[in-house]
Order: sequence, then C-alpha cells, then structure tokens
Amino acid sequence: MEPPDARAGLLWLALLLAGHSGTQAEVHVSVPPLVDVSQGHQITLNCILREHPEHYVLEWFLVDASGSRHLLASGEPQGSELRSTIHNSRGRNPAYALDSRGGLVINDTQVGDERDYVCVVKAGPMGTSEATSRVRVFTTPEPTEVFPNKGTLSVLDESAQEIATCSSQNGNPVPNITWYRNGQQLKVPMELNTNGYMTSRTVREASGLYSLTSTLYLRLHKEDRDARFHCAAQYKLPSGQEGHLDSPAFQLTLHYPTEHVEFWVGSPSTTEGWVREGDAVQLLCQGDGSPSLEYSFFRLKNNQEELLKVNLKGNLTLEGVHRDQSGTYGCRVEDYDAAEDAQLVKMLKLHVAYLDPLELSVPEELFVFLNSSGMVVDCSARGLPAPTVRWTKDSVTLAYGPTLALDAVTFDSAGTYTCEASTPTVPLLSRTQSFQLVVQGTPELKPNEIKPISGNSWMEGDEVTLVCSAQGYPEPKLTWSQPGDTPAEPPFEGKGWMSSSLMVKVTSALSREGVSCEASNVHGKRSHVFHFGSVAPQTAQAGVAVMAVAVSVGLLLLVVAAFYCMRRKGRPSCCRRKEKGAPPAREPELSHSGSDRPEQTGLLMGGPSGGGRGGGGGFGDEC
Repeated sequence: MEPPDARAGLLWLALLLAGHSGTQAEVHVSVPPLVDVSQGHQITLNCILREHPEHYVLEWFLVDASGSRHLLASGEPQGSELRSTIHNSRGRNPAYALDSRGGLVINDTQVGDERDYVCVVKAGPMGTSEATSRVRVFTTPEPTEVFPNKGTLSVLDESAQEIATCSSQNGNPVPNITWYRNGQQLKVPMELNTNGYMTSRTVREASGLYSLTSTLYLRLHKEDRDARFHCAAQYKLPSGQEGHLDSPAFQLTLHYPTEHVEFWVGSPSTTEGWVREGDAVQLLCQGDGSPSLEYSFFRLKNNQEELLKVNLKGNLTLEGVHRDQSGTYGCRVEDYDAAEDAQLVKMLKLHVAYLDPLELSVPEELFVFLNSSGMVVDCSARGLPAPTVRWTKDSVTLAYGPTLALDAVTFDSAGTYTCEASTPTVPLLSRTQSFQLVVQGTPELKPNEIKPISGNSWMEGDEVTLVCSAQGYPEPKLTWSQPGDTPAEPPFEGKGWMSSSLMVKVTSALSREGVSCEASNVHGKRSHVFHFGSVAPQTAQAGVAVMAVAVSVGLLLLVVAAFYCMRRKGRPSCCRRKEKGAPPAREPELSHSGSDRPEQTGLLMGGPSGGGRGGGGGFGDEC
C-alpha cells in the first residue's frame, strides 16, 4: 500500500494534467474477435466501453467483400436507457437489432451473415474508438449420396477404373470427403495413379453454401468381388467439433475369369454318391468366374462325349433316374478369358442304386404238418449295392441271409414270416415280402387246474367252472360229456387257441364218473377227464335241517298252549278260582273255595245230582 502522502501527490498530478489545455482522456471499446454460430441460431455481438463518458454515439457497420462499410444501426444514451436506431438492414429478414447495452443482435443466422462487423464509439473530446468482430456460420450438409458405377468392371484392366462418385451438398464451410473399402479408409492420392486416385470439385451455390463431389478410381482385383464400398463427408461445427455423414454401402459388378470349377451331385444323393432309382437327381456345376458363362453337360459313352444340355444356370436334372444312367458325367465352363492352365472341365461318376422286387420260393400261404422238419424257404434279392436280407416274425428277427430253415414245427410256429431286404448305404431303399405259415395236425388240449373250494376235498353240492383250451388246424371243435357248456371262443392266452367252459355241481356220482372235454378236427382228437376224488357229505347242512324241525315243533306247541289258555278264560268259575289264587294242582282246595258248605263238595265233584244245577257244574274237572 502506498503512503498517504504518495497518493495525494498522484491525485495532484492528475488534476494538473486534467486542467492542462492540451491533454484529453481517450475512449476504448472491445468486441469478441471471432463468433461461431450454427445456421438458424441467434447471436449477439457485444460492444463494451472501458470508460463511461457522459455522452457518446455507438454505431455498427457491416464490411462487405470489397472492404466498404455500411452503417447498420446506432445508439446513444438517453438517461439510463440507450436509444437505438436501425439505419439499414440491407434486405435482411428479420432485421438487425440492438439490445439495451448496444450489442448487435442477429436472429436466424444465415451463411450471408458470415461477415466482419465493426463497432465504432464516438465520445466527443474523449475521441473515437472501434473494434471488429468476425462471424462464422456453420451449416450441416445434406445426407451424403453416392453414385456407384453400374457397369461391369474387369479385373483384367491394368489401369484404375471409375468406382463411384460421392456428393455432399449445401454445407458451410466446405466439407471433406473420404472413401472406405470394407470399413477401412482408402489412402488414395489426388494425383493420377494406375493403382488408384480420386478427384474432387467444389461448387459455391447461389445460397452461399458449398457442395463437394469426389470421384474414386481404383485398379480392381478378384478379391474386390465381395468388397463393400462407401464414402463419408466430414464437416465442421462450432467450437472446433466435427460431424460425420456416411453414404449407403454398395458393391461392384466385376468381370473376372474362371480359375476353378466344381461339379457335384445334388440332393438326394448320399455321402458315397449313390442315388435311388426313380428319384429326380440334380447335377450341379459352378465356376468361380464372373459373369456367369455357359455350362455344357455331357456323358461319356465309349470315350465319346454325348452332349446333354447347355445353360447359364449350371444345373442338369435327371427325372426318374434309371439304373442304365449310371456312368461318367462331365461339365465344361465356356470361359475364353480364363488362363491357359485353368481347369475348366470337371468329371464325376453317378451311381444309381436299385432293388428289384423280392421273390419267395413258397406261396403266400404255406401249409405244413405238425412236427415237420427240414423245410427251407428262399428269398431272392437282387440290387446294387448288394442288399442285406433279414427274416422276421412278429417284428422279432429270426435269421440273416436269403435262406430260412423251418425245423420241428409246432403250432406256435404258425404266423406271418417277412423277408426284408435293404441297402444300408442308401437310406429308404428297401423291400419286403411275406408268407403265412399254417400248421396242420391233431389238436393240442390244455385243461385248467381245479382245486377244492375250501380244504383238501370237495363237498357235496360245490359248484365249479371247468375250462378247456385247444389249438390246431383246421380249428378244433370242443365238446363236453355234460350239458351246459359255453361256445368256444379265443381265450386270453394268445393267438391260435380256443377255449370253452362248463359249470357243474359236485356230487358223489359225478366224482365217480368224472367230466371229460374233447378237442377234435379232421386229423384226430384229444380228450381230458376232470376227477374230483372223494366227496364228503354235507353234515353241517343235516344239523341245520334237524334244528329247523325242532323250531317248527316248538312253535306249534306254543300255538296250542295259547289256544288252551283262551278257552279257559271263557269260563267264569275258572276265572274266579284263578282270581282267588288257588293252585290248580290241588283239586280239594279248589272245591272248597267254591262253597263253605260241605254238601256242595259232591256237586263239584260231578255227582248225579250235580248235573241238574246251573248247567255248568258238569265241567268242573276241566277247570
């Protein structure tokens, strides 16, 4: 800090200078030297005074391309406010404006606003000061467009060929264009070069915006047949940023000679190259040249080429292929631009697999007798490749090979036998042939076991169902020695059997005679006798009968007693004596209770004179 006497000296010196007739203070203004803005946005160019004079005039000028200045607006303070005047907007819409501090306001900036603007401040005795601000307007270009070469470009050309033209329209400042192949930027010069170069042209549009076109030239190779090209426009943004607009990707149509040819059998061939007789078979040929050329298909017969077909698609279809079409086939690509050592012909061998219908050495229905042996059935299978033969019965494999031996034939041997021939190397190529084996002979009989219902012996009157099963051919007939059997029907045991049942009551006589069932056909018969052994009497049932008789007799006695009692109740004297409680077993007492007089005793005993009294004394004994 300066001492007080020093500050006072400086103040005194300033007053002396201010009061000197030839000395005046100067005014200073400042503006932003460079203002960046995106097109369509608003900006304000601020003009700042370092000093604060009491009165001044602020003016804004536009500097044109020739350097001439054009007054746009002015302002001067009026009290605490700034009174502004717009002198000339030079056709701009919206017009220029001044804010409250004298800043120049430019709304909806366009590329035409990209100029130098000068702020001039006139402060009378303090002099005049000015500052220049440059405005840059950035405009994003339209989406990048690319126009590829639609023709066929040859890789045989040793110079660079036109690939495509890229266009970036209406941007500011001028954008930059780069080229890419498979996502990698191409480093090509602007000068003419046999391997590749690019040219560009910039056009300033009437709007003041810039359009740029760039054309790419490259020497092409066969590897470029699958390449994807595109271009991109890089453009600048305010604050040093940069934008990037990619074009759609495209591919070229190239002409390149054939170097290799492939020739193969299409579906439905097997990995070994076999096809089935009767199928539609495709022979496919493909060369690696472009564009597609003619394909010639032929077949070798006696070392001579037999032309089959010529087309541009590279396929030959053999409808309903036959075994006679087996042989050697060839495909030739007609490419005159190919190198002399290029292999333009390919050969293959077509193998047609076939399988003839099977032939059996026996008829469809074979009749044999029970216990036959030494019979052989042959199955003839002819085909290519050589088929394998398998014999089955009820989906169970019996043997492999063309011969089936039938030994020790039983009724269970009857059924359907199938010969199946197949070719493992050719799927779905198989055939089958079957015959029915019928076994003739005397029937076989199979009775079911019977056991007593309870205990170890049968009881008189037990009921039991007897079942007999039989098999044979012709179908056997089942009969019983007792009536009441059910019709024969297939049992649960399985195919070829018939069964019949009979319900009987066990008796001693039936036990002695037995019950027999018989199976018979034209070849003989078989029978079986069911025996029951000893049959015990039903003792328990006899005791029940005796008990029933005893119960019946007791009930009858009760009924008689009840009737007797009712008759006694019909006699008054009996009732009176019963009321006096005299015991009926002591007759003198009963007589005495009838009268106190001794002479009445004789009357009560039924004497001769007693019958003439009252008419009821004669039944005194009954009471």
